[in-house]
Amino acid sequence: MLAPAKINLCLYVTGKRPDGYHELAMLMQRLALFDQVTVELAPGEGVSGSCPGLVLPAGAENLACRAARLMLEHVGVKARVSVRVEKRIPAAAGLGGGSSDAAAVLLLLEELLDLQLPCHELMQLGLQLGADVPFFLFRKTAWAMGVGEILQAWPGLPPLWVVLVNPGFAVSTAWVFQNLRLTGQRAKAKIPRFPVRVEEVVRLLHNDLESVTRGRHPIIGEIKECLLAEGAAGVLMSGSGPTVFGLFRSPEDAERAASHLSAARGWWTAAVGSY
Repeated sequence: MLAPAKINLCLYVTGKRPDGYHELAMLMQRLALFDQVTVELAPGEGVSGSCPGLVLPAGAENLACRAARLMLEHVGVKARVSVRVEKRIPAAAGLGGGSSDAAAVLLLLEELLDLQLPCHELMQLGLQLGADVPFFLFRKTAWAMGVGEILQAWPGLPPLWVVLVNPGFAVSTAWVFQNLRLTGQRAKAKIPRFPVRVEEVVRLLHNDLESVTRGRHPIIGEIKECLLAEGAAGVLMSGSGPTVFGLFRSPEDAERAASHLSAARGWWTAAVGSY
């Protein structure tokens, strides 16, 4: 199964809850950049996983394997599950790759075990794994609130041509939120009008987390300037970063900019469409 990346076209932090989590309001868009997730079932018990080329920290477990274990426990099924994730989405990059992989595992097991679980039940399971997982189970462009689990479909977004630029290091989402300083009383972010042109999407671009990540990694600002110099209509850091995206008016412009930045600066780049 293909597990897509995502960007946050806008991300507002509207407050902090008593349990320590932050209240968010976000416009989330899937992209045609995919990990490939495969799940195999066999008699026995246990979950094993492989992710060629990705080295996890000592003691860490792939989120996709956690998803498989959670699903088996939830439905009371014993089976040996093998999970393989072939990564194309950079890890810890603000693009939701791990959450998307976990969602794909839940969907694949739901199909392989013929469970026919309702979407809201799958999304509740996904929320136990991470705040972005319900979005990937929703499988639509969405306005997201709460910690990201309250989703409203966002129809009619114009096709987007996106250049992703990643400087080659990971950023911890937990660290970003721990260092976020909320000042004053923040108004609830309201759902904006549905844009019909790229220029209207550009006016929505906003990320309350960018100042935190950029404060430690000034290269975020440099990447934004480079994308604008390449002709991007608008630029923004996605999620907790460090990936920055630029919106372009045509796939040809996006491809040209991605190729030039990769060759000139050595950054990881990808030119992709919305999905």
